[in-house]
Amino acid sequence: MILSSIRVCRWSASITELLVCFSSLCSGAEADKLWERLAPHFTPPPEYANQFGTYKSPLTFEDGRVVRSAADWQRRREDLLASWHKILGPWPPLIERPKIAYLEARHRENFLEQRIGLEIAPGQTMEAYLLIPEGKGPFPAVVVPFYEPETSIGLKQPLLDFGCQLARRGFVTLSLGSPGGDAWKPETGQAKCQPLSFLGYVAANACNALAALPEVVRERIGIAGHSYGSKWAMFASCLYEKFACAAWSDGGVVFDESRPNVNYWEPWYLGLDASHKRPPGVPGSDNPRTGAYKRLIETGHDLQELHALMAPRPFLVSGGSEDPPPRWQALNHTIAINQLLGYTNRVGMTNRKAHTPTAESNELLCLFFEYFLKPHTREAHAQ
Repeated sequence: MILSSIRVCRWSASITELLVCFSSLCSGAEADKLWERLAPHFTPPPEYANQFGTYKSPLTFEDGRVVRSAADWQRRREDLLASWHKILGPWPPLIERPKIAYLEARHRENFLEQRIGLEIAPGQTMEAYLLIPEGKGPFPAVVVPFYEPETSIGLKQPLLDFGCQLARRGFVTLSLGSPGGDAWKPETGQAKCQPLSFLGYVAANACNALAALPEVVRERIGIAGHSYGSKWAMFASCLYEKFACAAWSDGGVVFDESRPNVNYWEPWYLGLDASHKRPPGVPGSDNPRTGAYKRLIETGHDLQELHALMAPRPFLVSGGSEDPPPRWQALNHTIAINQLLGYTNRVGMTNRKAHTPTAESNELLCLFFEYFLKPHTREAHAQ
């Protein structure tokens, strides 16, 4: 559908600025083709349509009042964001223009690969990879977090090379690895937040670093990750609204103790507790929950509240074994928020059987970014 104007949400100046990117999509004919591929994945299957499961509605204030307007939602959104930061721990001050040291460069395929030293937190740097397409920029960009950046740029495992795949398609990509190199004991410096929240903070600074580059359109920066990187990408995009859109590949979009790999309870994610070091594994009577995860569960929070912070920014769940179709019951809560704000087709999910991405799931993930971040040449698409 081609609209003559883009609806602008008035409830947040920063979100409004980001919505500029949604009016800057592909050319009309190309957008039509992209949307034909994507559209089936932006509608819940009939058995999950309008099904909200047992998840609490983010559209209800803590005192029971119901959100009925965009202005109400802005207040509720602020409450949710403050609540999650209070439980997870505060972020250090964001770095507006992180320092970049250019260490090594080489030409690959149709892009320039640069190994860099990136400032990620006060007193902390990491090695990362910046891929810049050939041709005339500026370009949209995507942050790609994973255990280490070499996989994301196509130097290790196949099908996990989101940074490389997107660079081939005309995106600047910034591939990150675990701070300190150990995902099970990330270096968080002086930060007083949970490790997964700190990863979100690192990605927020990476977003700021990209936004400062002349090769990048600052309003068109997304984030994508798989598994560990998916959790990282989800927390980053939900907690930092300057990410224009996001794709989360099978990291677990809700808390689920029946799935050992949906392991938010671990101390390297949300279960860090200075007073109690629990062994790894699913929580139980002999291995109780700890840290922020314990508090979140005991106070009735789940990740549908985090997803809600994305509205009306688009996101795609590239689901596998950990995020099967029933996850739509959680995603429907964000769909309801978008509808209140006047937006549709901003929440999507693809599904495969296994945890590892497939060529088809990766194609759809890339098409998602092409549709929502690429510049246009005529009237914009908007749903």
